[in-house]
Amino acid sequence: MATCPECDADVDVDEFDVDKGDLISCAECGSNLQVGSIAPLELEPADDDDEDDDDEDDDEKEEVEGEEDVDELEDDDEKDGEDWDE
Repeated sequence: MATCPECDADVDVDEFDVDKGDLISCAECGSNLQVGSIAPLELEPADDDDEDDDDEDDDEKEEVEGEEDVDELEDDDEKDGEDWDE
């Protein structure tokens, strides 16, 4: 039996069925946990850095796409402006 480092609840984990680095979810608080050691069985908060990096990449892509849309609108305005000059 291991203890959740977030809420101190007992987490039922069979130490023979897990390896160091395996991810487990706490049934009480829902925290993502990682097996830190097998003997003794210890759980650590899981690193969520990978998920954060993906989110940042998505935000950057959206900004770039938004900038392209603005440029396209400016080009359209210039073309329309030429018609008025004639």
